[in-house]
Amino acid sequence: MKRILVTGGSGFLGSWLCEKLLEQGNEVICVDNFYTGAKRNIYHLLDNKRFELIRHDVTFPLYVECDEIYNLACPASPIHYQRDPVQTVKTCVHGAINMLGLAKRINAKILQASTSEVYGDPAIHPQVEEYWGNVNPIGVRSCYDEGKRCAETLFNCYSMQNATRIKIIRIFNTYGPRMHPHDGRVVSNFILQALQNQDITIYGDGSQTRSFCYRDDLIDGMMKLMATPDEITGPVNVGNPGEFTILQLAENIIDLTGSSSKIIRMPLPSDDPKQRKPDITKARELLNWQPTTPLREGLVKTIEYFEDLLKIDPEFCCGQE
Repeated sequence: MKRILVTGGSGFLGSWLCEKLLEQGNEVICVDNFYTGAKRNIYHLLDNKRFELIRHDVTFPLYVECDEIYNLACPASPIHYQRDPVQTVKTCVHGAINMLGLAKRINAKILQASTSEVYGDPAIHPQVEEYWGNVNPIGVRSCYDEGKRCAETLFNCYSMQNATRIKIIRIFNTYGPRMHPHDGRVVSNFILQALQNQDITIYGDGSQTRSFCYRDDLIDGMMKLMATPDEITGPVNVGNPGEFTILQLAENIIDLTGSSSKIIRMPLPSDDPKQRKPDITKARELLNWQPTTPLREGLVKTIEYFEDLLKIDPEFCCGQE
């Protein structure tokens, strides 16, 4: 049994990670300031004697004892991270410094949840870990993109200077139950619009591509990276190399929901990447990992979640928390 700290533990991915770690018999400390995380995601864990919840902002130091740290704390959708860009940068940078400082003091292994956004609007396709990216440092998305890039630098510096045991995972588009219903991500947006027979909004002509990884596959890859020997530090891409256009995603969701929604087009947002697809060669070789959930299968489960959420808490789905 390990004692494991998960920052951002009440979020979409963090809550599933906490649940999986508990299933393995570990003690879990969930840390969240609930800026984007939802208490409903962890209510069912509160009675577990091996689960502890701490309301805390990672931009301030934290003093606990643990064996491993998963640093997931950060708003991860454009709507949320652009709402307070200064705080987003602080969460990425100060949060990394504080969690790395904790890992150094207690000799804990620490994993950074980085992102495919470090590649920006990529000039190579698919994206390999050796690619340095094409990021606008002063664009509307830079608070997140550059914040995550700086966090990776900090992790690498702590590894070189202090022999801190680090892991860096670069997460590509992930979806599944417990996604925040109004975080502006394309899967949750399309599903909610389709379930309510509203027009589905596509930006640009819909030809921009994304790869969509189901949450179970992503969590499995994250835990496998944490379990690797200390000499494997990353970064390692984890995502689904299956590539779909945004238009194809909308058409799939309309079909699976039986919706009468129509597709409408709006201007493309600033700095929106045209292509996003991971090269997962390293994940296959180092982690023996690859995604196993087809897009339509994962969409069915995600649609079922939002159908139930619309019945239970329609105000939450409509952004009236």
